[in-house]
Amino acid sequence: MIVYDLHCNNGHRFEGWFGSSSDYQMQRDRGLVDCPECGSNLVDKAPMAPAVAQKGNRGATRAPASEGAQLSNAPMPPEVAEALTKLAKAQAKALESSQWVGEKFAEEARSQHYGEKDEAPIHGKATREEAENLAAEGITVAPLLFPISDPDKLN
Repeated sequence: MIVYDLHCNNGHRFEGWFGSSSDYQMQRDRGLVDCPECGSNLVDKAPMAPAVAQKGNRGATRAPASEGAQLSNAPMPPEVAEALTKLAKAQAKALESSQWVGEKFAEEARSQHYGEKDEAPIHGKATREEAENLAAEGITVAPLLFPISDPDKLN
């Protein structure tokens, strides 16, 4: 999945998750990408700084204070903690009515999409490539925001 920072013509900024850059463009061209705040479908990608991984043979270095944001061990702001708690509860509630299909997620999603099985909420594991292929086929998939454990492997 690809995460884009997006903005609408009213100046609202938000994230969008897409299977590929062409998936984003296709959805945008069809007017399917809407601002969650105002509903405008006049949406463009916002400027983003690329995430560049450090070479494996280099030790971690810290940028001087004048070069940007600093890491902090300060407690999480209460608003952020509250938002994360609400998101985690919403995910847990959604998963209550969803069936765990494990490694067969892509296979099960396709079976439902193509009418071979009745549609029902499912969750499981998929590789990035499997998720991208599902999205390219028009099958709606979304990553879980918080990791979950395989129910068969819980104590």
